[in-house]
Amino acid sequence: MLTNENVLEALRHVEDPELHKSVVDLNMVRNIKINGAHIGLEVVLTIQGCPLKAKIEQDIKESLRSIGASDISLTFSSMTNEERAALTQSLKKEATTEAGMPKMLRPDSGVTFIAVTSGKGGVGKSTVTINLAAALARLGKKVGILDADIYGFSIPAMMQISQKPTMIDQTAIPPISHGIKVMSMGFFSPENNLVMWRGPMLNKWIRNFLANTHWGELDYLLLDLPPGTGDVAIDVAAMIPQAKEIIVTTPHNVASFVASRAGAMAMHTKHDIIGVVENMSYYEDKAGVKNYLFGKGGGETLALQLQTEVIARIPFAQPEENSGSSVYDEDSLLGEVFTHLAEELVQKADK
Repeated sequence: MLTNENVLEALRHVEDPELHKSVVDLNMVRNIKINGAHIGLEVVLTIQGCPLKAKIEQDIKESLRSIGASDISLTFSSMTNEERAALTQSLKKEATTEAGMPKMLRPDSGVTFIAVTSGKGGVGKSTVTINLAAALARLGKKVGILDADIYGFSIPAMMQISQKPTMIDQTAIPPISHGIKVMSMGFFSPENNLVMWRGPMLNKWIRNFLANTHWGELDYLLLDLPPGTGDVAIDVAAMIPQAKEIIVTTPHNVASFVASRAGAMAMHTKHDIIGVVENMSYYEDKAGVKNYLFGKGGGETLALQLQTEVIARIPFAQPEENSGSSVYDEDSLLGEVFTHLAEELVQKADK
């Protein structure tokens, strides 16, 4: 015989797909009515027009059928302003200290921060960021990307993310693509409008992205920094002193020369340098011949200067490996390169 307790227990395992919390614990299940094998109930969504309403409906119906319900009728409504405000406060209390600092920034949070930087633009820093994140996610890690390149944001376009963050009052629920939570200025700049800010505003937005985003549980947060040694890089060094850095360059001697400044800043701020990624190292033709379009040796020269090592050499992609998205398929040559890099990072982190 079905009871309210049966229903709530069955639905306790159904999660809100964005908050990753039980719909029962979030008080989203209300007004349960049972008549034999018929169950009717109200589902109270966090916001009107919730983009994942269909997913919630499907999961609830599947769970109720598993306990013997044969006829299920659901009605949907949304939380009141007061309920949303209370939920926001609950999420903030869970994610921040009494002083308002995000708990994820504490050294004992369990989150590994990896800042991906370069000396100049155009060397593939963002491509390295998203493909390393995707490879870590494929290894079963909980991964987020913070697109900290406020002026040159590109992550949403490169990952072909059309969904905007869901806003619950002032808390942003980041969209998920390829198993990665993503937050970027690109979500808040309509029609690719330019951003014209100075240091204080840049600092404020980086802090907002860290403090007012519901990241949930993370193993890794990758920060795609703007090239060079400007305000954002300085702010990140101050906010996340435990961050580790990957320096991206091409084999070209000029790119390597400029990238050494970003590496020098990492050393000055006492960030551990994981290593150098040499992107666009070569192009391998169908005959297996490697063509070094940008020359050779830039990665090694940079690694020597920074007293570190080249941890990956990324070749040019074959045309069939580019399908519009900049996330390479796991089985492609480049996908395998990033898988090896992710495995090496995880192994180092576990030591």
